[in-house]
Amino acid sequence: QVQLVESGGGLVQPGGSLRLSCAVSGSIIRFSDMGWFRQAPGKQRDLVTSITRGGSTNYADSVKGRYTISRDNAKNMMYLQMSSLKPEDTAVYYCNQVNGPTWSWGQGTQVTVSS
Repeated sequence: QVQLVESGGGLVQPGGSLRLSCAVSGSIIRFSDMGWFRQAPGKQRDLVTSITRGGSTNYADSVKGRYTISRDNAKNMMYLQMSSLKPEDTAVYYCNQVNGPTWSWGQGTQVTVSS
């Protein structure tokens, strides 16, 4: 069974930065396209960025130029570097496989952008 553990969230002021990590066990991520999702209160969970097995990336318009997704296949880890954070980035962030069966969701990591 695949387990996903997200970490690195927290409270940050507008304009600040955070780096999220996603640890995957039970599957080898180098065979998977991966993505970061976020869910704000009262809203659906949306994909914000993804990275293919080959390293190609895609970003939602709302985060383009501010977020950078990366992966370390040797460590079975994925990362999300977030900068120039805005209050509207406040959400619980999750990682999961994309372009394939969705794994069981982890607990997510809360990101709160507020002054």
